[in-house]
Amino acid sequence: MPLELSHADTRWHVRKIGVVGPGIVGMPMAALLARARVTEGSDTPAPVTVVQRASPTSAWKVDAINSGRSPIGGVEPGLDEVVAKAAAAGLLRASHDASELKDADVVLVCVQTDKAGFAPDYGPMFEALHQVAEALRRKPAGNVPLVVFESTLAPSSMATVMRDHFACHGLQEGRDVLLGNSPNRVMPGRLVERVESSDKIVAGLHPSTPGLVQRLYRRIVTRGTLHPANSLTAEVVKTLENAYRDVRIAFAAEVVRFCDAGDVDFFALRDEVNRRLSQTDAASSNPTAVPSGGLLVPTVGVGGHCLPKDGILLWWRALESGVETARSLILEARHVNDESPAETLGLAERRFGDLAGRPVALLGAAYRFDSEDTRNSPTLVLARQLVEKGCAVTIHDPYVKPDDQNLTRLGLADRFTGDLGAALADAQVAFVCTAHQVYVDAPGDLARQGRRLEGVLDGCNAFRRESFAGAPFGYAGIGRGRQAPPPELVELVLDSFRAVERGVANEVRALLEFLNERYARDDFNRARFSDVQKLASTCGTGCAVVDPGPVKALPPFAGFSSRLVRAATTV
Repeated sequence: MPLELSHADTRWHVRKIGVVGPGIVGMPMAALLARARVTEGSDTPAPVTVVQRASPTSAWKVDAINSGRSPIGGVEPGLDEVVAKAAAAGLLRASHDASELKDADVVLVCVQTDKAGFAPDYGPMFEALHQVAEALRRKPAGNVPLVVFESTLAPSSMATVMRDHFACHGLQEGRDVLLGNSPNRVMPGRLVERVESSDKIVAGLHPSTPGLVQRLYRRIVTRGTLHPANSLTAEVVKTLENAYRDVRIAFAAEVVRFCDAGDVDFFALRDEVNRRLSQTDAASSNPTAVPSGGLLVPTVGVGGHCLPKDGILLWWRALESGVETARSLILEARHVNDESPAETLGLAERRFGDLAGRPVALLGAAYRFDSEDTRNSPTLVLARQLVEKGCAVTIHDPYVKPDDQNLTRLGLADRFTGDLGAALADAQVAFVCTAHQVYVDAPGDLARQGRRLEGVLDGCNAFRRESFAGAPFGYAGIGRGRQAPPPELVELVLDSFRAVERGVANEVRALLEFLNERYARDDFNRARFSDVQKLASTCGTGCAVVDPGPVKALPPFAGFSSRLVRAATTV
């Protein structure tokens, strides 16, 4: 295949597609590609082979997929049906044997990445890539397979770590393989919808690669726009989207802590600030709406796989080089958000008294509503803090499995139950940590089954005070103060938000200058601020990056002054 092959060239063929990792990214991508019946250079639809390593916790997924069942738990509209039909049609199958990828024309790498301290942890990725590279060494003569990373990668990883890994296996990028990346924008509970409708970046190290990825992905991204870019730009945008969301949640957490201390209605403040910013959403009144306004919704804490790590990944190379971090909003936001479980515990004790030694129920182990995903769940952090206070802790979740690896790892498996009545039977205080629809729709179940309850702490905006009118226990919630926000506070929060968003822009510009100087090999591979700004704005959960500029110090209001604003201040 000539390297000059363009996205419009009829010589490109896709006769087989491989997908490594049937998790919340790989499974919907594999199923939708199979359903799309991709025909590129052939009249026969390309079958999709999913590769899952034979691990003790995930080997079962192969049999599930081959029997037409999705291995993804929780509520995932449409996914079960797509998997069943694709498997029945013979277009979707799974295997433990990575050697089946040797004749694949496209391989999607959907393996989880993590961080280890202040660096990326690519351990599982390397294990998978070793198998992929060994398989592709036996590719048919003349084949130049397209390897697309859906995984989140720290900026510069494609040009260094991934390129070098394939080179060590005798596969030179641009000659033997084409390395691309198209960072996923999926969301648990909406996997099929997000693949089909979200805008998506299609990128690569070679100028030919973005167009080929675009040509394939347009078959499944039917209601979103595909945006070609280079790999470094895609890496920066993906990590920035999550890092900036982490910053905005941290800023909201700072504000809500002040509001809760003064019995101020945070949600009334939020709605007014967002109205003034022209960034409104429905999340103040709808606990299962995804917050996308300027000022987000603070909860028990920030969980999931992406937000707790992606700011670190964005900063990785700068941290590695010893760049000064004292003024980083992105890194300071991590500290603020890590404090949230303890702040939630403190709010509960201010309302319901010392919890030491008391029976407590935590409702919702997953980090996100209607999901089974417990990765970095703040509920589990809160549970450990309550255990350390001598509390008799019981955790309930309708979707999480009793043998969940994160419950086990944190020593909480024996405190978990799938029976809501059992969780509430002896509890004096219940924390509602995750806005699962089954909780939101039935506040009466708490009153009926929690006969010993003295208080309910709403940690996820699941209820309103009137939801428990007449209940024999007290109600308190994060942000649920009774007093209207004074105009002076509205103005300060508005000005502070603008300072934070300007500070993030300044930080991103500085990081881009650093990355381009060290890792952009040619003009094609440079990451430009204007491109990052434009592509980040296509994120469905809101990532409006403003122009860089000076940030002035702001006077405090009644003792409130944002740590993030202080980090952003330049004059």
